[in-house]
Amino acid sequence: MRPEKEAIAADIRDKLESSAFVILADYSGMTVAQAELLRGQLGERNAHMMVLPNRQFCHVARGLDIEGLGEKLVGPTAMFYGDENVVDASKVLKSFARENDLPVVKLGAFEGKRLSADDVKRLADLPSREELQAMVVCTLAAPMTHLVGVMQQKLASLVYVLSAHRDQKGEG
Repeated sequence: MRPEKEAIAADIRDKLESSAFVILADYSGMTVAQAELLRGQLGERNAHMMVLPNRQFCHVARGLDIEGLGEKLVGPTAMFYGDENVVDASKVLKSFARENDLPVVKLGAFEGKRLSADDVKRLADLPSREELQAMVVCTLAAPMTHLVGVMQQKLASLVYVLSAHRDQKGEG
């Protein structure tokens, strides 16, 4: 392999090895301005975009033994990758595709497991990490909140009884 191709393959290998997720998509028809806009939106979520030569990517994916990731790579392919939240990156891709009809997700991988295009779309429908954390906190706090409400109600009932007793004694 020529040195420049080896350098590209090494770059792809480094990105695949250091990333928690990879999403492959067809970006044909995307303008430079759209690509830059998408890169900026992904960058806010600690995700990145790289245009791939399919043959080199397939060679690298086979070498890393990533389950079925080299399949379905026909036409221009962009790799979206990152080491943080795959859900956030999926949401950005879904939102961008809804507005621009591009990119079209082909497949992906998350922690070494292959994802279909439908799996990536389902990931985009999941709540964000912050939303999930808020749900957990609300679920944990609900019994305590109810307990406080019951205790306040019992205390208020006692105050009403004592107040009624005082009013009754005051009249008599």
